[in-house]
Amino acid sequence: MHQRIRVHLLHTNDIHSHFDKMPHMYTAISTLRKELHRSNEPCFTVDVGDHMDRVRIETEGSHGLANRDIMCATGYQLVTLGNNELLTFSKDELRELYQDAPFTVLATNVKEKEGGTPSWARDIVIQEIDGCRIAFLGVTISFPTVYELLGWNVEDPFDVLATEVAKVRGKVDGIVLLSHLGLGNDRRLAERIPGIDVILGGHTHHLLRTPEWVGSTMIAAAGQFGEYLGHVTMELDKGTRRISKMTAKCVPVEEFLPDQGMEKDILYFRQKAQAALAEPLLTLTDPLPIHWNDESPLGNLLADGLLAWMDDADCAMVNAGQLLDGLERGGVSRARLHEICPHPINPCRMILTGERIRLTLEQAVVKEFQNRRIKGFGFRGKQLGTINMAGIEAIYDGSRPPMERLRSVMINGFPLEDDRQYQVATIDMFTFGVGYLEMQKGEPIQYCLPEFLRDVLAHQLQQPGAIQNAWKRRWHPIV
Repeated sequence: MHQRIRVHLLHTNDIHSHFDKMPHMYTAISTLRKELHRSNEPCFTVDVGDHMDRVRIETEGSHGLANRDIMCATGYQLVTLGNNELLTFSKDELRELYQDAPFTVLATNVKEKEGGTPSWARDIVIQEIDGCRIAFLGVTISFPTVYELLGWNVEDPFDVLATEVAKVRGKVDGIVLLSHLGLGNDRRLAERIPGIDVILGGHTHHLLRTPEWVGSTMIAAAGQFGEYLGHVTMELDKGTRRISKMTAKCVPVEEFLPDQGMEKDILYFRQKAQAALAEPLLTLTDPLPIHWNDESPLGNLLADGLLAWMDDADCAMVNAGQLLDGLERGGVSRARLHEICPHPINPCRMILTGERIRLTLEQAVVKEFQNRRIKGFGFRGKQLGTINMAGIEAIYDGSRPPMERLRSVMINGFPLEDDRQYQVATIDMFTFGVGYLEMQKGEPIQYCLPEFLRDVLAHQLQQPGAIQNAWKRRWHPIV
């Protein structure tokens, strides 16, 4: 009978800077690794992307160093990049984070725009365990237009993997893919590309308590926010040099006590980040409120800031739900702006017809749209909210039926023309197919990266006369 060896994969995905779960995760991983070590069974600890999320001040204030240090302490060996890493951190920041990290970054389909895999990453890693060889690859979802602006060429993962898997299959005994592509793409990969033994998934936050099988490929995933630790077991036959058995499960990390040392480390990172962002940018003599269902000065100020930020824009439109709270009288710091506007959402400029602008404004005075809940696409708030606007004035009659309430719309003092094309300063979230329906149909022509909405807000708050102008109404109800 041939000798068999068991190899274990402990995997996480889409933690999104949930530092509250990381001490539990540390204990879970440490406990399982110790048990496997006593049984002399090798183990790899991997993360499948979106460990970082700038919604948390520990990440924002440290430029991701808090996450990197926690990953080092937890003992990750292999990681891949999620869209949160690639879209919300600059190339310089990522190099600073990863170039000296003790773990390996797998970026099989991520190339620098100038060509080649970044110096701090690898296309593929082959690990040898007791004479058996396992190849690890890592891919991330592609947003070509946006990534190109950040200096990346994120190649089609299906094309890249078809080539790479074919090249390595005959040289190894097993292939493990770290896939930040989402469950639907993982299923399609398993169907189209033979030879992948295990897909460890992420991006769509799916929890697979038991694995899925597509042909001979096993798909596993551990949910979101560090709530579960995934555990895959592979049995390899040393005689046939093939995987003879695979199982997968997910373990709730709340079953493990939090590591107190890591809790102290996280508190240190939080306090350090707060101090880094604490310096006041300005002092307000009066509060600046935000209302999600009505016009408000802070929402107007954000719209004014977008219009000023985007050259050649005719007007600006942004949903009020981007701002989670108003600003109080007194000092305003970057830490406070991060609290009220934590989203990794960027300014952009798009072309919209006058008709689409009109329809969007009609939707903006309907409660159904204002109260619409949004999840994902960078949004970290609760509801869509009305439209705050700059360069636009609208008269509306709230007593009329929905979608028939606008009486007039003016852009820069001239009546809106339905057939005319306007350049609108807005946010990239709308281009991803979420929010106001007509905004989704605009033609994006410029993305501003890596600046976020809170950077626009910080800049506009410091402009002469900006606060006074934000109090000027743009929506005029008929009473």
